[in-house]
Amino acid sequence: MVDPTRGVLYPARLPQLHRLPPPADAAELVQWIWIPEWDIEPGRSSRQELVSYPALNLVVEQDGAVLSGATTRVGSRDLVGRGWAVGALLRPAAAAALTEAPSALLDRVQPFVAPDLVAAVARAMRSGEGHRERAAAVLCSWLRERAGAVTTTRRQANAMADLLMSDPSVRTPEQAAARLAVSVRTLQRMAHRHVGLAPAAIIRRGRLQEAAERIRTDPHADLAAVAAELGYADQAHLANDFRAVLGFTPSSYRAGART
Repeated sequence: MVDPTRGVLYPARLPQLHRLPPPADAAELVQWIWIPEWDIEPGRSSRQELVSYPALNLVVEQDGAVLSGATTRVGSRDLVGRGWAVGALLRPAAAAALTEAPSALLDRVQPFVAPDLVAAVARAMRSGEGHRERAAAVLCSWLRERAGAVTTTRRQANAMADLLMSDPSVRTPEQAAARLAVSVRTLQRMAHRHVGLAPAAIIRRGRLQEAAERIRTDPHADLAAVAAELGYADQAHLANDFRAVLGFTPSSYRAGART
């Protein structure tokens, strides 16, 4: 099972965060629902830093909704005051129903016009005990209606993303294409159409998330061993990946991850 804080670089600094599984009938569309709630005293802020999953997110807040694209670098957000968000980490099958060009959203967040959805989620978040589960159900129900029937092509895109992110034995697009019984070109088109990133970039993101999680959860982990287990050529290549995406080294991340 995936650590619920995977991708969150500094979990100790989080406001209240919940990750809920989608209902069974939305499992082909949503990886999970994530709901942060915060109440930060006046004059202060809480910076949240993420190495995001290679996927789109549909996020509803009190004042509207946004569609957030896949990212190529670490992201951050400063939380102030009191608020909440209800986000769906979308599987490729859902992304295709919300945008014609996921690649155009790379490293971008754009408004998503869905006033009825925003109002329904806000009502659920104000509904007392069980509000998070009700908000998640509202968002998933809306997505099911929007996406319609999941086609064979979209299921194949889901299988592609699962393989690239979750199977440590798959280290190249060529290996992934062979496992999926498609050409490398077909794999590239599928990733571009349903995620917005190249297959190699999706593989690298999965490795980087896994490396960050291991370094954070095991302060005594040998960095050379982590690099070798995750398919990096050596520890230097792991460090280069950290610097390129996150802006710091594995050693400095380990030193600050628990603060």
